[in-house]
Amino acid sequence: MGDRALLNRRLDGFGTTIFAEMSALAMRTGAINLGQGFPDTDGPEAVREAAVRALREGRGNQYPPGPGVPELRTAVTDHQHRFYGLTFDPDTEVLVTAGATEAIAATMLALLEPGDEVIAFEPYYDSYAACISLAGATRVPLTLRAPDFRPDLDALRDAVTDRTRLLLLNSPHNPTGMVLTREELTAIAELAVERDLIVVTDEVYEHLTYDDAEHVPLISLPGMRDRTVSISSAGKTFSFTGWKVGWITASAPLVAAVRTAKQFLTYVSSGPFQYAIAEALRLPDSYFTGFREELRAKRDILSEGLTAAGFEVFRPQGTYFITTDIAALGEKDALAFCRGLPERSGVVAVPNSVFYDDKEAGRSQVRFAFCKKDEVLREATARLSNA
Repeated sequence: MGDRALLNRRLDGFGTTIFAEMSALAMRTGAINLGQGFPDTDGPEAVREAAVRALREGRGNQYPPGPGVPELRTAVTDHQHRFYGLTFDPDTEVLVTAGATEAIAATMLALLEPGDEVIAFEPYYDSYAACISLAGATRVPLTLRAPDFRPDLDALRDAVTDRTRLLLLNSPHNPTGMVLTREELTAIAELAVERDLIVVTDEVYEHLTYDDAEHVPLISLPGMRDRTVSISSAGKTFSFTGWKVGWITASAPLVAAVRTAKQFLTYVSSGPFQYAIAEALRLPDSYFTGFREELRAKRDILSEGLTAAGFEVFRPQGTYFITTDIAALGEKDALAFCRGLPERSGVVAVPNSVFYDDKEAGRSQVRFAFCKKDEVLREATARLSNA
């Protein structure tokens, strides 16, 4: 094979994701896995039965339409109108993807040229960096800092250059749980219009906001309808993360561009599950309210348990993750801490440092997932307290 490296140089340094590493560690040690963000119970039985019904009726067992089955595309547009008053054409302004991860990848590959700059809040979900790199673009991080992880809007404005093509936003934000306010979003929208930027918004936790936090889609703000790609998915809202059903909503030209890249990735996916998620999106308001309240209660259980165990806890406004600081425990290196935690305490968590370019900014931060059974959360915090 000669001296040439086998891995594409654009992926140099990425390696195995931290989620795969920590989940493998949980399997090997039998530890409670509060690292990777997947629930330990399935979602609504009616939605699962809808998938079974689709399988039995032969709907989606062969290739579904490239943009997604019409039933799901219509359900997505109905959802956007029901919750946010937004109107989209299901035939031209919706694209179904293999989860939000593929949506992000296809969007980056479609809209970026080598040399473009992408501003993203850090810490960031790890696929963002890989997708930007694969597109040949340059990542420009804007660091969110403890304790409240609010964006510095002056620093954001200063980070925009003539090479900036795109802003990549995630709200509710993983891993910090920060939710952008309407005022912050308005300022971001004004900047995007002024500098003629595209904005890609990862909104997979849109239904998981707590206390006084409100999810406001950026695409709903003045000037953003034709320059925003909104991304969401079913996994986090309905607790079927393995089905990998995501979607984008955007103007027809943006959807056409992303579809061009997406068709050469998975082409299509999740056939029968698309029909099931179409039904899930039409569940009554009581489901969405109840799910949010259930997760809020779990957040409080884990927050209190981690505080009692000695962690500094940054209470999240959204998502199903809690960021903590281990400096109060006399620890400094989150990666080393998390690698030793399963053997020491029988619990798996994820180091936030892997989500930063500025490693010092998150060196002592550790993320825990609370999308687990109450008894599992209580057992995990008991183990941490007794370690």
